[in-house]
Amino acid sequence: MKTMASEKIILGIDPGTNVMGYGLLKVAGNKASMMAMGVIDMRKESDPYLRLGRIFERVTGIIDEFLPDEMAIEAPFFGKNVQSMLKLGRAQGVAIAAAIHHSVPIHEYAPLKIKMAITGQGQASKEQVAGMLFRLLGIKEKDKVPFMDATDALAAAYCHFLQAGRPETGVNYRGWKDFINKNRSRVSQLTGNAGNTTDRLPQTVKKTITETKHQNK
Repeated sequence: MKTMASEKIILGIDPGTNVMGYGLLKVAGNKASMMAMGVIDMRKESDPYLRLGRIFERVTGIIDEFLPDEMAIEAPFFGKNVQSMLKLGRAQGVAIAAAIHHSVPIHEYAPLKIKMAITGQGQASKEQVAGMLFRLLGIKEKDKVPFMDATDALAAAYCHFLQAGRPETGVNYRGWKDFINKNRSRVSQLTGNAGNTTDRLPQTVKKTITETKHQNK
């Protein structure tokens, strides 16, 4: 339970289609400590859409359990494999949707920015990021996890913690309406010639899309 106005909890997410990492920081004033970290392992699930459902369920469960005040998520890395990028984008989108559905503000950071914030080097390896993070947070050997996805997620949360009091440089969403306004091209794909695609969206999302379209006429 949070007892002071200066205390808050940050949920970090490292998107993935096979393994998705998560990490939670408790911030009290100018100090941060690790609450938990782990992974959502979907390697046994062959159906890609059921994997997305698994992501939504687990991220929702983590939010319900820890009640984070904010979520920091790593932006997809733009590689050469288009199909991999599309799959990763879907995974990230589902995690974002889970947070927005719970009215948790989202902050998105590029991998380069996270590495720079933790190690001071944009080309740092995952091992270097994890090692520095363990020292900064005083994480003991017994608390470490075998997947780097978890430490990457914790790094995203710590990167956001370091941004406190600084000018906002990442992408952030404060609700469905804000998400729609900043992602008009994605929304137009749903509301254009996509048939009944929007029928599968939550009622609150459909209402916000309609209101936003009317306001911008």
